[in-house]
Amino acid sequence: MANRFVLNETSYHGAGAVKEIVPEAKARGFQKAFVCSDPDLVKFGVTKKVLDILEGEGMAYELYSEIKPNPTVENVQTGVAAYKKSGADYLIAIGGGSSMDTAKAIGIIINNPEFEDVVSLEGVAPTKNKSVPIFAVPTTAGTAAEVTINYVITDASKNRKMVCVDPKDIPVVAFVDPEMMATMPKGLTAATGMDALTHAIEGYITAGAWELSDMFHLKAIEIISRSLRGAVDNTPEGRTDMALGQYVAGMGFSNVGLGIVHSMAHPLGALYDTPHGVANAIILPTVMEYNAEATGEKYREIARAMGVQGVDSMSQEDYRKAAIDAVKKLSQDVGIPTDLKEIVKREDIPFLAQSAYDDACRPGNPKETSVEDITKLYESLI
Repeated sequence: MANRFVLNETSYHGAGAVKEIVPEAKARGFQKAFVCSDPDLVKFGVTKKVLDILEGEGMAYELYSEIKPNPTVENVQTGVAAYKKSGADYLIAIGGGSSMDTAKAIGIIINNPEFEDVVSLEGVAPTKNKSVPIFAVPTTAGTAAEVTINYVITDASKNRKMVCVDPKDIPVVAFVDPEMMATMPKGLTAATGMDALTHAIEGYITAGAWELSDMFHLKAIEIISRSLRGAVDNTPEGRTDMALGQYVAGMGFSNVGLGIVHSMAHPLGALYDTPHGVANAIILPTVMEYNAEATGEKYREIARAMGVQGVDSMSQEDYRKAAIDAVKKLSQDVGIPTDLKEIVKREDIPFLAQSAYDDACRPGNPKETSVEDITKLYESLI
């Protein structure tokens, strides 16, 4: 079986990358942008950094900011209606996963109107046409939505997140500019950074992993492990390295899938509005322990990439523990909680476990699992 790899047509990296938006738009003949960005980014002037560039060059745009942290079916449908009225011919997504996921869903539905109910996009939908072209400007170093073929939309009527996978939704150009991330507060920097580490580790051990994806994931683990603490302290080096590390992780996992860390985190976001990165960070060490027996020698390479010394002289049991301990230490150092006691209600666990088992990320887990196993994992964290 052939392994498929899908990436952006073009990406720009480094301080000032957003200045390339106008040249790219003009080169492609675009006339008007439909800008998707969340209300907080608009409020605090982050979105304005891009809007000022567009205005300075006389580029037309319309701003859409009715986007929740966990975007809903309604957010998408409202956005589709606004796009149709705007006269735009391309999208610019400015933000974290919420803005980019909303833009992806809007772009797909505009060119595939038979999916306007949104819920029919869940999983691998049989769309026929590519999305409206998307320019993606990440403001967090975590989701890597600017380079993935995935997006997640919340079905509020059922308290569940829908994972949608479609190579036709990938942004055509990504502008990965660490200066757009400099205003992220410490808590958000930590959460999104641990989300990126989860992408890299889950992508490395997922059932679909292979040599090309392994290369990206190991490098991402290395970059994130050395730079996340600095990013939380808002050092320029930390911000720059995290911007790259999370993108490299996205290049990998988008093409091979994830596992039950993500499938367990998704229902927490849907039911409690838990920040996705926080949920992943709390769950990751516990699931790593659960999956260890199905990972061969990969935890040795995870430990090595995280800077653990002497891994080649360790037993399998020791290097597996070393990898898990390194993840716990990084999470602790950046202020992530260690359990779900303040989040999960025990009576909700049956619903959470079934939702996690039904999630599109679950089949990628390296170890076969069950609703009962997932139930025990949730219970161990409260």
